[in-house]
Amino acid sequence: MKETEENNIISLFPEEQKQLDKEWQKSIPAQVFLNYFFAINYHIKNFDAGGLEQLPFFREVPAPLAEQDIEAIKHLLLKSWNTEYALRATAELGDEAYIRNALHWTFPQAYYAVFAGLQAFLYTRQVKSGNEGLVMREAGRLVVKNAYPRAIGFYAAGHYNDFSVRRLPLAHYKPGLHMAGRELEAQAQIGQFLRTTRRIKAKVVRQQVQASPAMAIRSSRTGEVLQKFGPQHWQQLTWRMGYTTIFDLLSRLRISSSHREIERFVQSGIDFKLFHESLLEIVSYLNGIHECYVAQAMGLQQYEAFVAQLPLYLQHSFVTARLQEKVRPLLQNSSAGLNIAA
Repeated sequence: MKETEENNIISLFPEEQKQLDKEWQKSIPAQVFLNYFFAINYHIKNFDAGGLEQLPFFREVPAPLAEQDIEAIKHLLLKSWNTEYALRATAELGDEAYIRNALHWTFPQAYYAVFAGLQAFLYTRQVKSGNEGLVMREAGRLVVKNAYPRAIGFYAAGHYNDFSVRRLPLAHYKPGLHMAGRELEAQAQIGQFLRTTRRIKAKVVRQQVQASPAMAIRSSRTGEVLQKFGPQHWQQLTWRMGYTTIFDLLSRLRISSSHREIERFVQSGIDFKLFHESLLEIVSYLNGIHECYVAQAMGLQQYEAFVAQLPLYLQHSFVTARLQEKVRPLLQNSSAGLNIAA
């Protein structure tokens, strides 16, 4: 990735880092990207702040679903699981060269596997849209509303060049060019990733707004479409951006897949197996959360019946494992106040 913010990270390193050989320099953008997702996964696994059972939002059982809603949700879950299945199949091949060259599709697969599961969850809350912008804004609202465990409840808000990172108390530290081995390092890298992503998001919104004659912000003096923005102009766009959350970070994988920069990842010297493993664990964690919400809304019995009827390649798979290890224990836990297991 060739984002200014990411390049700035590199410039913060000690002088000896500048003596790295040419091939390693080519790998730096890819290494930074790997560091970001490794940090997210590290934070999820090491930041012990409780799960869904502790969230008041989760205990607010939604209204019963209509049959057509349940069918739509099943379709979205199948889309999510099929995409996750394809992502896992790449890992099972176990060949690093193959995984390296598979980035063209594994990057977007990681994003869309989560996106379809997110849509299924939102459907249980009567948000029935395939519009990506609307889905992402609603996801941001739910993150802020504490619908997710605190390990992934972080987000960025604020105006361009005046961003604040919430629920990551160590995010203000400068990140380094190494993979997180402590919580401080993980939060610093996630904070940097949030700020960089929000900056990109702001620029995209500006481009979209300024390209529309009806919406473009114009000079009060000449009436011409503004080419340069000051703080007061950026503030007029902030409401369009919503919050920047883990889902926006995953969306960077979709963006990366459509740019030539992906070739730099393929040619870099990073640990591709570790990258793939980090992505897969993040995907599994997020999909597991959404499956808990869906099973809660459908009723555990109906959800289990649906899983039992999945195509053969999905039976006794990661779907069943998450049902047995996460979904069923959570919903059957009477101490959580959830009497919906029957």
